Amino acid sequence: MTSMPSTTAPLLEIKDLHVAFRSDKRLVPAVRGVSFTVYPGQTVAIVGESGSGKSTIAHAIIDLLPGSGVVTAGEVLFEGKDVVKAKKGEIIAMRGSFIGLVPQDPMTNLNPLWRIGSQVKEALEANGIAKGKDADARVVELLEEAGLPDAKRRARQFPHEFSGGMRQRALIAIGLAARPKLLIADEPTSALDVTVQKQILDHLDSLTAELGAAVLLITHDLGLAAERADHLIVMYKGQIVESGPALEILRDPQHPYAQRLVASAPSLASRRLSSQRARAEVRVQAVQTAAEIATEVATRDDEFGAGTATIVETKNLTKEFTLRGGRPGTAVTFKAVDDVSFALRRGTTTAIVGESGSGKSTVARMVLGLLDPTSGSVEFDGVDITTLSKKKQQLAMRRQMQPVFQNPYASLDPMYSIYRSIEEPLRTHGIGTDKEREVKIRDLLGKVSLPASIMRRYPNELSGGQRQRVAIARALALDPEVVICDEAVSALDVLVQAQILKLLNDLQADLGLSYLFISHDLAVVRQIADNVLVMHDGKVVEAASVDQVFDSPREDYTKRLLDAIPGGTIDLAV
Repeated sequence: MTSMPSTTAPLLEIKDLHVAFRSDKRLVPAVRGVSFTVYPGQTVAIVGESGSGKSTIAHAIIDLLPGSGVVTAGEVLFEGKDVVKAKKGEIIAMRGSFIGLVPQDPMTNLNPLWRIGSQVKEALEANGIAKGKDADARVVELLEEAGLPDAKRRARQFPHEFSGGMRQRALIAIGLAARPKLLIADEPTSALDVTVQKQILDHLDSLTAELGAAVLLITHDLGLAAERADHLIVMYKGQIVESGPALEILRDPQHPYAQRLVASAPSLASRRLSSQRARAEVRVQAVQTAAEIATEVATRDDEFGAGTATIVETKNLTKEFTLRGGRPGTAVTFKAVDDVSFALRRGTTTAIVGESGSGKSTVARMVLGLLDPTSGSVEFDGVDITTLSKKKQQLAMRRQMQPVFQNPYASLDPMYSIYRSIEEPLRTHGIGTDKEREVKIRDLLGKVSLPASIMRRYPNELSGGQRQRVAIARALALDPEVVICDEAVSALDVLVQAQILKLLNDLQADLGLSYLFISHDLAVVRQIADNVLVMHDGKVVEAASVDQVFDSPREDYTKRLLDAIPGGTIDLAV
């Protein structure tokens, strides 16, 4: 980490910045009295939960606040020039060439109608970096730098043909296209697996070293902040509550909010063993509950066997897709899942981990019956679900296996009230009267620690963590035996993430649920899982208990995944 000499002129100075948003003819403060400095070659990290104001600061720096946002006081000095008072043309010229931005959400920041390569090329041409064939060649180089394999072919594809992680890499290539002096990285790796995250962050480090550029890193990952930042800023409710050298704050946080952030961070080494011990205590209760449920299920006449100890089992599961992007008239077959076999024991959690594109989410979709396998089978409670033909049988299976997806913003219909969102599966399956369903919904909200008063509200009135709790309540509405969590906490800040993980643990203990937990975050996996499958290029390369995988990994690929966990090797003990 770089120590900035006192004689170095600041690249960016924020002085007493106040930002507000107009609402009903009044101004609602979002950022209050924020001041900090970024020097050339320095990495400054801003951490805080959703709504703390950290992204608002980033947008204020490049004059990209939403229409209702306004800087009400203060200065934003870039190389001594006040951006707040600059003319529109000056600010446009500054973007890209001098200040680059890597935004968080790749789905809303890539044009779905343009090929990926065209969007990177646009950034090169707009900033006068390269044109024509030179720009085409540079596009491939930038995509390779950002971690995209087979970049020349990928450049001809569209955003919908990319995974979430691949789309994020494309955004990073665009942000770095003009080699800016300051790169604002707003959660730049939140959608990436740890190995690609490390590759991207190593590249950002080399950029600052070679060009004297600076990085303003906005993140909720304290492990990442500890490993990458020189200076750490902790924000809470629009204000800076703590600021200083990153390791000093992480080792000895002074403000109560900063203390809570550090205590909740799954990726910090000091939290792992204590999290694992708490998990073990819950596990004993869950297995006992699961044994009781297995005995009960074995006594009833059920379409799905007699309560086997293994609730889900895949055998030689394979899925092939046909890809576009080759020569006209040709088709490329891609094997996304290759001969995957595993068993999920009743009342336990099996995690599937791996890089973006490893096939883990494809496995989850086949287990849910949302994708048909090319070959192999998926058995639920001893019955092969790929052979179910009757609609009644398929509905019965879906009732027993429910998903919780990654994005709580996209998984809830914005036109449905919370009550209707949770009621929908009950109504679809013809369960209960109106009164009985209301009683059920109140009970479900209680289980996920939400007040009953939230029923009449809509998703846009809730925080991300509240939305994800609603999604979990909806998944539990049909009393399933298996819940498939596909990156269910990756979109959440660290405090909310810790709350949701505890909630999932408690629900498993109370209800004897079985979880299939899909994640690229190995630190989270260690807290939640009993067994781990490591996938690479569609294949399972290692399968063992969570302790075996973390303490004694056999495969080099698994070791690389573990070594890449941000902050995993940092000792926070003084």
